[in-house]
Amino acid sequence: MNDENNMTHTWQAKEWNQMKGENSWTMFKVISEFVDGFERLNKIGPCVSIFGSARTKPDHKYYQLTVDVAKKLTDEGYGIITGGGPGVMEAGNKGAFLNKATSVGLNIDLPFEQFNNKYIDRDKVLNYNYFFIRKVMFVKYAQAFVVMPGGFGTLDELFEVLTLIQTNKITKVPVILMGTEFWGGLKDWIVDTMLNKENNISPEDLDLMPVTDDIDEVVKYIDDFYKGTEDLKPNYEL
Repeated sequence: MNDENNMTHTWQAKEWNQMKGENSWTMFKVISEFVDGFERLNKIGPCVSIFGSARTKPDHKYYQLTVDVAKKLTDEGYGIITGGGPGVMEAGNKGAFLNKATSVGLNIDLPFEQFNNKYIDRDKVLNYNYFFIRKVMFVKYAQAFVVMPGGFGTLDELFEVLTLIQTNKITKVPVILMGTEFWGGLKDWIVDTMLNKENNISPEDLDLMPVTDDIDEVVKYIDDFYKGTEDLKPNYEL
């Protein structure tokens, strides 16, 4: 009886306002941001993207840790890519700046928190209106990712990269979480709940995200990953 009633029910779709004509020009804005990013970042050479909170103050231990790891990575010949703003992003660019290395800032227009920090190379400041384009640039031009403590944005960037690697949408690259005190609980939850209890990931997926406090370990992990590799390339093509 219920099935018969369902069959006689007429479904009414929700309505929404049609897109205004001028909004279709958004497509060209998106294309222009992609083109500008590709043309400018194709020239920067191998880099490491550093993610982390915009709210981390210069006197915080994670700020100085980020400066130090960025300096160490540039000692190895890598440039540094950050989100271009304050906090951990500023610290990453500062580490590169102090070593006179490539220092890239991929800024995003936000109503608060975000401004270009002073440690970015002036010709390597890129400003974006769209998060998804900015994330493509973070991923496409990085040979590794160092993820410092952060908030929702940092988690978004971290899991975006892990998902792309897990699904073979980009080549496998090192993704290293710095700060065992901060990341330890998340890693435990991933193991205990996502893996062991719910079986939502595979055991080998855990290899994608080592956690450490040791700067030398970060550099060694990246160096070992690329040992014998001379031709570093962007991660994927659109």
